[in-house]
Amino acid sequence: MTDVESEIAKYAEECRNWDRWGPDDVLGTLNHIDADARQRAAALVRRGVSFSLSMRFEADGPQKGWRRRTNPVHTMLDTGVDAVAGHQGFPHGIGGADDVIAMPLQCATQWDGLGHIFDRGKAWNGRPAEKVVSSLGDLVTGIEHMAADVAGRGVLLDVGRVFGTDGVLPDGFAIGVDHLEQVASSQGVTVGRGDIVLVRTGQLGACRSLPGWGEFAGGPAPGLSFWTAPWLHRTEIAAIATDTWGFEVRPNEFPVAFQPLHQIAIPNIGLLIGEMWDLDALAADCAADGVYEFFLVAAPLPVTGAVGSPVNPLALK
Repeated sequence: MTDVESEIAKYAEECRNWDRWGPDDVLGTLNHIDADARQRAAALVRRGVSFSLSMRFEADGPQKGWRRRTNPVHTMLDTGVDAVAGHQGFPHGIGGADDVIAMPLQCATQWDGLGHIFDRGKAWNGRPAEKVVSSLGDLVTGIEHMAADVAGRGVLLDVGRVFGTDGVLPDGFAIGVDHLEQVASSQGVTVGRGDIVLVRTGQLGACRSLPGWGEFAGGPAPGLSFWTAPWLHRTEIAAIATDTWGFEVRPNEFPVAFQPLHQIAIPNIGLLIGEMWDLDALAADCAADGVYEFFLVAAPLPVTGAVGSPVNPLALK
């Protein structure tokens, strides 16, 4: 084994949650959110303000076509022009508009589902990958199973504000456990069982103004270090999301590797991972009022058999 293979094998074994919630589990760490946790989270809504944490789904998005990931293509099927021209054939003057969108499910603000990543041929809960995901989709852990479960206490860790320059971390900045814990302490917030943790680097906001989004999609980026895997497991968080394309630091921390933290987090921990979340407006509000916890609702679209989903997360304070 190479060093990266040895480390992945070690941390996969140490952080593995297989069978923790039974052999038929399809929720992974979302099991950490129970009814009491949701009631406590709902009580965090005090001012009645809400924030959308989604970037726009549009043709001018950041995707470059890697692995056939393209930006959304929005097409009108019926328009006001058709209505005024009398082409729609409806009675008594009524007209309407309809549209369609074609896009990869993970081209903008999204969740990675449990069937998205495999570890040496195994999917979440130790199932054979070829028995879980086929050309028909995720036959076992499709993201539709999570449609009612992603609602709970959200915690923002604004690493960019604490360790960055003008609120933005440099590319290649590996966010370690010490960074996460220092930020939590400085913000006066705790991270624990059932929380949905949002890690802001500032990269999405910085790249949005660049021509073609610069290298946001797949290029160098700040992100979580591979060595945070035990923390992700130990804290028993339900989910985690960042404002970057790939969640973990890029380039990755091994000479020859591709997204090794994903390989631990999804198929072994069973952790729901979000990417390309727009956290800037929420972060500004949290800095202004000093409150970094909120009620977060981020349901995936129940696309049967999907291994990921677009999402418009809502943070309510």
